[in-house]
Amino acid sequence: MKLYELAQSYAQLMEMAEEMESDALVDTLESLQEAIEDKAENVAKLIKNLEADVKVIKEEEQRLAERRRAIESKVDKLKTYLQEQLETAGLQKVKRPTITVSIQNNPPSVDVIDETLIPADFLIPQPAKVDKKSILERLKNGEAIPGVTLKQTKGVRIR
Repeated sequence: MKLYELAQSYAQLMEMAEEMESDALVDTLESLQEAIEDKAENVAKLIKNLEADVKVIKEEEQRLAERRRAIESKVDKLKTYLQEQLETAGLQKVKRPTITVSIQNNPPSVDVIDETLIPADFLIPQPAKVDKKSILERLKNGEAIPGVTLKQTKGVRIR
């Protein structure tokens, strides 16, 4: 039986408890409970394995991101080096059978020197952000805050 089937059977037996003999009910409930606990243990072990997989994947993502950044940095340095050497040699373009290298102007960009001097019509308003940590702290201290409630949820903890 699947875990959800066992749980449903257990709940149905609890509803029919008054109609059954106590010894038969106790034996049946104990056997169902044992089966539910076995299934729950197996599901919990699967969760632990998947959580370990997630951890390994996150670590690999970080390692790959660091490697990508290192390679991107190397590419930038090599481009700067190539540009400097071509400019030193007075060359704007190198054309070879397999590749063409040329120095060109990048698109113009804005360099902000002092944000306080920029007119307001060039500023993009930022949406307000709710400080949930402060709200939680105040709600726990008994303060009433309009527009929010303190919610308590349940979750599975596996040790």
